Parts: sequence; structure tokens; C-alpha cells
Amino acid sequence: MANEEPLPEEGKQVGKITHYFGNIGVAVIELSDALKVGDTIRIIGGEADFTQTVESMEAEHQKVEAAKAGESIGLKIGQKVREGYKVYKE
Repeated sequence: MANEEPLPEEGKQVGKITHYFGNIGVAVIELSDALKVGDTIRIIGGEADFTQTVESMEAEHQKVEAAKAGESIGLKIGQKVREGYKVYKE
């Protein structure tokens, strides 16, 4: 049996940060794949490289349990991030 290619360390990219509200610690993420409450995400960019669990998220100012590709969601983030940082699902 041939060795399978290992998955990239960062997992599958599910979106990118398009805005960050520093005063409330919320990032807007434009999704390129589905994301749901309970998923573990990893954010990489600049000096940042950290993981966190999605505890709640909002779309159109409403709390949602899941969002799909093409949607933008607001998510409370544990560390400071910037536009363009990439979001991966672990």
C-alpha cells in the first residue's frame, strides 16, 4: 500500500478575515467553505497562528449555528487579527 500524502498542517482553508473590530474583538470572516458552531478553527497570518473553538457566530446580525461558502460571518476572536489572515478548519 502506498503512503498517502499527509494533510497540510493547517487543515482545510474555510475563509479569510475581511474586517476586525478591535474594540469588541470580533472578526468578519468571508467563508469559502461551511463552518458551524463547535468547529475548531486555526487562524494564520502575520505574527498570528492560533486555534480556537467556534462558540457562536452571527450572520446578518442574527446568531446562527452554521454558515456556508459565500457567506460572511462575525466571530468573537481570542487574539488580535488583521484583514487577509487565513482561516482553516482543523
